[in-house]
Amino acid sequence: MKTGPEKAAYPLTLPGLLARHRDELAGRTALREKELGVWQEVSWDQYYENVKRLCLGLTALGLKRGDRLAILGDNCREWLYADLAAQSAGAIGVGVYPTNPAGQVAYVIGHSEAAMVVARDQEQTDKILEVKDRLPGLKKIVVIEMKGLRHYRESLLAPWAEVQEIGRREDEKNPGRFEELIRSTRPEDVALMVYTSGTTGPPKGARLTHRNLISVARSFRQVCPIGGEEQVVSYLPLCHIAERALSLIFALEAGYTVNFAESISTVQQSVYEIAPTVFVGVPRIWEKMHAGIQIGVKDASWFKRSNYDFWMNQARRRLERRQSGRADGLWGRLIHRLGYWCLYRAILDKLGLLRTRVALSGAAPISPEILKFFHCLGLEISQVYGQTEISGLSHYQPGRDLKIGSVGRPLPGVEFKLAPDGEILVRSDSVFAGYFKDEPGTAAVLKDGWLHTGDVGRLDEEGYLYLTDRKKDILITSGGKNIAPSEIENRLKCSPYINEAVVIGDGRPFLTALIQLEYETVGKWAQDRRIAFTTFKSLARSQEVRDLISREVEACNQEFSQVEAVKRFTLLDKELDHDDDELTATMKVRRQVVEKKFSDLIRAMYSR
Repeated sequence: MKTGPEKAAYPLTLPGLLARHRDELAGRTALREKELGVWQEVSWDQYYENVKRLCLGLTALGLKRGDRLAILGDNCREWLYADLAAQSAGAIGVGVYPTNPAGQVAYVIGHSEAAMVVARDQEQTDKILEVKDRLPGLKKIVVIEMKGLRHYRESLLAPWAEVQEIGRREDEKNPGRFEELIRSTRPEDVALMVYTSGTTGPPKGARLTHRNLISVARSFRQVCPIGGEEQVVSYLPLCHIAERALSLIFALEAGYTVNFAESISTVQQSVYEIAPTVFVGVPRIWEKMHAGIQIGVKDASWFKRSNYDFWMNQARRRLERRQSGRADGLWGRLIHRLGYWCLYRAILDKLGLLRTRVALSGAAPISPEILKFFHCLGLEISQVYGQTEISGLSHYQPGRDLKIGSVGRPLPGVEFKLAPDGEILVRSDSVFAGYFKDEPGTAAVLKDGWLHTGDVGRLDEEGYLYLTDRKKDILITSGGKNIAPSEIENRLKCSPYINEAVVIGDGRPFLTALIQLEYETVGKWAQDRRIAFTTFKSLARSQEVRDLISREVEACNQEFSQVEAVKRFTLLDKELDHDDDELTATMKVRRQVVEKKFSDLIRAMYSR
């Protein structure tokens, strides 16, 4: 094991952190992934060896300092190896969403000027080959899983195993070469290029340096102590900054174990098996968990429903007391403990979150009602706020603070203020190095050292930040009332029967909404009542279903002022789709696209 001076020689970069963990943690488990139903473990020294071989193999094939390496595929060990291999060579990792169609894949690879691509399998490789004529700078496609590709006669293709073997031979010829490459990486080097979701236009490539990324990781650990004993689940897309932070950046900083879910469709099963101590969910994940519990309770026996209602009422009263500053007292603590054994524990166990001590929600605003629900179960979800341009994170609200709905206070080292119009401005070492090939775009968000986030917020008397909405999404009705649509949309999505809601009303006399059903739960509701349907469209056009959603909308309206109430709504007869450009790869609604595409439905709601 290396000691003192040698360890100190590693630079403060992500590959430098990997090298330090190789020295200090060696045989401890860094990664876990299932193969044929069996969990396979990768130690920190094996992690290092895999990155080394790939890095040396890629450089032998022509990857140079400053090049971009695109990575296209679902979360897996090889995704992280490729990211770190690129960085170790002084190149830049560029994630591409695996759900992107070929045209969008071509945009990211072409715009980033990627010299090489690492593709997971035949499906992803075919996308690249379909558009290769639009990618003149592409030198190689390194394919992780060659199944179905053996008969391809394509000079661009290089099997992963062969590249690793090239790297192994290079290491034998020059044993110190990889360490030299790591030591030549610098904190100010761009490590990643993360493409924004593109809700209002083409995605932009945000350049993030090693200093940016390590700064945010160390700031976060000062307020949220996560260490090497943690278990996390990697399931959100790794090309998104949130998952990149959890599975790569924070993992390299803290030294914990990353477990890969088998697929996005089996996440719940993977979470149950792993029982993570740290779990990060975007609002839609928490909403689906909440909806699943609500549907399960409605289908349960009278006794189970009564048990649920009793103990949840006790928990809600306890939460109200705590929020008002009153202590539990002995009797309150006893009641809560009984509730834990009679209800809360069983629900958390079924969700796979019984061992979770740090639960986070980020990437978009979440309804306070969802947070209150999980608080009642004893899972105090902490909200975080940030964006790609600030390396993912600038504010953190510990769940124990009971500031439900707030995204908290700035992380250590983060300066923050509100502009006169309420826009959130941030300055810190974690602010990005600018957009790739977009000086005007960079200048528009970086002014006098401050990042202009485009989000609007407000502060309470204790300095806690509350998000209002995206600045561009604020609605101003014809009566001059400013309304944040996300608050209403999030409340609507608390319903187990509503998957998505788009509130309309800018320049109009009242609010309306386009609503997408939660097909699974509404379908089951219809089957239980013997309501005939065959497709999503026929379900959405059922009068009984419309009446169901009408009751849900009315319940939502009770919590808002009259001017904020949704007066009319239309059920979409199709699901919003990423392939139809209605959703981003992170499942955020492209509001402008949706409003344009469904303009006839919107006009009809205002012409009745």
